[in-house]
Amino acid sequence: MAHASRKVIYAALAGNALIAATKFGAAALTGSSAMLSEALHSIVDTGNQLLLLHGLRRAARPADQRHPFGYGMELYFWTFVVAILIFAVGAGLSLYEGVVSILDPHPITSPYVNYAVLGIAVIFEAGAWLVAFGEFRKSKGPLSYLAAVRDSKDPTVFTVLFEDSAALLGLVVAFLGIFLARQLDIPELDGVASTLIGVILASTAALLAYESKGLLIGESASPVLIAGISRIVGGETGVVRVNELLTMHLGPLDVLVNLSLDFADGMSSSEVEASISEIERQVKTTHPEVSRVFIEAQSWRAHARDRGGPP
Repeated sequence: MAHASRKVIYAALAGNALIAATKFGAAALTGSSAMLSEALHSIVDTGNQLLLLHGLRRAARPADQRHPFGYGMELYFWTFVVAILIFAVGAGLSLYEGVVSILDPHPITSPYVNYAVLGIAVIFEAGAWLVAFGEFRKSKGPLSYLAAVRDSKDPTVFTVLFEDSAALLGLVVAFLGIFLARQLDIPELDGVASTLIGVILASTAALLAYESKGLLIGESASPVLIAGISRIVGGETGVVRVNELLTMHLGPLDVLVNLSLDFADGMSSSEVEASISEIERQVKTTHPEVSRVFIEAQSWRAHARDRGGPP
């Protein structure tokens, strides 16, 4: 998945870097507010991809004394930073530029330059979108697309997918704004298009921030993984009851598992230790994304009492 994440990011980075300068040139030549918003959008997206690559590199660092569980969640932090940048820089500047253009409109010159640049941008953005969508479709399994986004623990793929989707939608809005402003001789429509691009970016940022927040707080593993661990534990001789099964993603492929198990009365300490070791071995072998397993041996009565429940 790490390789797939980088593939998606590099594709998006190449596309945005190639068209950002072209959009700025077209905006300067034609005076289009919508084209300037699109240029700012591409610059923000290029910076975002660099931040995601930085997050992947930082998250790959090994655990140390100060961070004994590693740095995997740093990727989630940088994804949240990306959402803030999209909102503050991309959406903010596009909304500002749109409002200014509406209040002080000016005619667009050389519209065919804009059309050519937007057409080229669509080709590059569509290529990056297809790469991101292909990787996302591979990883979603039988889940619906919406459920896959909610369940995904690798924010890089759906972040780029959302960015590219917003970019394609923004290009359509920019084209319509420039075309209608020219055809209807209403230059304010160019500013309206820029404002709509800002709204699109703000909505994308809000969605990314919401998904990143859940990952930063700490999300459990997928129901499929939890069910698999439950089957392993249930098949182990000597385990009478699972008192508690807690999981948390410390990174896209870094899952922490905590188990509280009630073992059969009469088992010796060495038998309990052997059972715990076997459970840990099976869990890590069956589910390679599980990096740490902590198992507590405790009677269910004592566990319920400690949690304030009935003995």
